Amino acid sequence: MMPFLKVLLWPFTILYNLVTRIRNYLFDIGQKPSFKFDSIVISVGNLNVGGSGKTPMVEYLVRLLGQQYSVAILSRGFGRKTQGFRIASDEDTATTLGDEPYQYYLKFGKEVSVCVGEERALAIPTILNERPTTQIILLDDAFQHRTVVPQFSILLTEFSRPFYSDFVLPFGRLREARKGAGRADAIIVTKCSPLLNQEEVEKQIRKYARQQPIYFSSIFYKEAVPFSGGQSVGKRVVLVSGIANSSALESFVAEHFQLQKHFKFNDHHFYSSADLSKIQTGADHLGADSIITTEKDMVKLISPQLQADLIRTKWFYLPVETSFLDRGADFDKLVLSMVGENLKLLHDQNP
Repeated sequence: MMPFLKVLLWPFTILYNLVTRIRNYLFDIGQKPSFKFDSIVISVGNLNVGGSGKTPMVEYLVRLLGQQYSVAILSRGFGRKTQGFRIASDEDTATTLGDEPYQYYLKFGKEVSVCVGEERALAIPTILNERPTTQIILLDDAFQHRTVVPQFSILLTEFSRPFYSDFVLPFGRLREARKGAGRADAIIVTKCSPLLNQEEVEKQIRKYARQQPIYFSSIFYKEAVPFSGGQSVGKRVVLVSGIANSSALESFVAEHFQLQKHFKFNDHHFYSSADLSKIQTGADHLGADSIITTEKDMVKLISPQLQADLIRTKWFYLPVETSFLDRGADFDKLVLSMVGENLKLLHDQNP
């Protein structure tokens, strides 16, 4: 960012910081209402704008908890063309749910309830009314949504862009001051490099969160999956992504394939026929065998409105999952213990 632009933005950063600090203070002293519910609420979020691995983390929690408990995922459904509360069904698409909730539904819709709603404090009672057996609600991207009090709050921070070296908007990328990390029950440093110095990172985090357990994780990409048929992905590829931070993805594809070009779009981008024509024509011109994209982008590209334009045999997507570098078993034990204790407490309160 140009120095003179930084100078111009700094007064707005001071104002934004003041507003968010006052808001948090009012929640802290009870002047702004917060609500608890008769279920276990686990919040997954971050301090910064942009991707820090929230979607793979929510999916990790579904795999951890979904076989033993009745789980619902609640997202605001960013970018969807509908409004209000909605429980996902087979009639839905990325347009009606948003890309990430629809991804959850395609992957876990038979195991968990996937819901969207802008007002989480209103959506949760609706979930409990319509799905009364629900025991755990996973709140996606809800660290700043303080009208709901979670039993457990997970804060994610990306290794390459940690919150402790960032600034509040618009000068930086933080939604609130760094001290907000102190509200978390656990902090996970995501997308870690194998060469990271864990002690140094933990030392920096401890300036703002003194007691919380800190974990380190990475993401790993699984084998490319074809949009249709059983064909195998080729070696010469073009990459298509509409995510907040595509650097790790691009590095992976460049390492494992002969990457010809990366078509980058904004986060949550909804694709058009013109986009598909540009991408597919470009892939042909570059002699690419295949087009690789993310799972998040795939759920929008398979939209019924694009099927006439999508050459499905060219397209593949890369599923991604969270993996802990170490102490993953400790994190699992912490979450499972918290769930067991709180479910017992809720049962004792409502026999």
